Amino acid sequence: MSGAVLLLPGGEEVSARRPSLVRAASFARSLGRRFARAGRTEGLAVHTVHYRYRGWNGSEAHPAGDAEWAADEIVRRYGDVPVCLVGLGMGGRAALRAGGHEAVNSVVAVAPWLPEEDVAAPAEPVKQLVGRQVLIVHGTNDERADPELSFRLAARAKKVNRDVCRFEVHSDGHGLHQHRDEVLCLAVDFVMGALFGCSVSRPVEDALAAPPPIGLRMPLAAGFGKSFRR
Repeated sequence: MSGAVLLLPGGEEVSARRPSLVRAASFARSLGRRFARAGRTEGLAVHTVHYRYRGWNGSEAHPAGDAEWAADEIVRRYGDVPVCLVGLGMGGRAALRAGGHEAVNSVVAVAPWLPEEDVAAPAEPVKQLVGRQVLIVHGTNDERADPELSFRLAARAKKVNRDVCRFEVHSDGHGLHQHRDEVLCLAVDFVMGALFGCSVSRPVEDALAAPPPIGLRMPLAAGFGKSFRR
């Protein structure tokens, strides 16, 4: 294997219960199939991380710890290969938080759930993302994970790392059901470029090169990816 993707499903803010594999599996399965197909000739390994607990659980940040453990496992199994963390919802926050692991070279956060900003609490960290390629995708009508919070985090991350971009999926909600195929194509396009140096699409190039806020509010066009199916 020459690269790995770790899929981080969604979850809840607080819960000590075991995760529901069925509930978390749908989008992760779709992503996993796309990544496996696109990366077959490159030697891409794709694994879904199974959390210990369903919740983030405050300062415990259990899913982020599970993501770091999984990255350690990738190194143990496959050696020194680049890893991309791909998270959905709460898993998006876990991917961003665990992005500083030495094996990780890229992060994809889809509709990341982030905490409300509180002047009495430290801001969500971004310095761990230095040296990583970062993609955030968020529906503008997401009522479960505020898209404005992911924009603000992306803006702070862009100040310390120019390799950050963010796409907005207009009129779509948390599950990104209306434009799921475009989101899947975008994620695959970005990850193949980050892990293996494959050419990325022009919209991704433009988003990474554009100054904020342009490259952090890049609209994901309907039909994205139809011309370069892998």
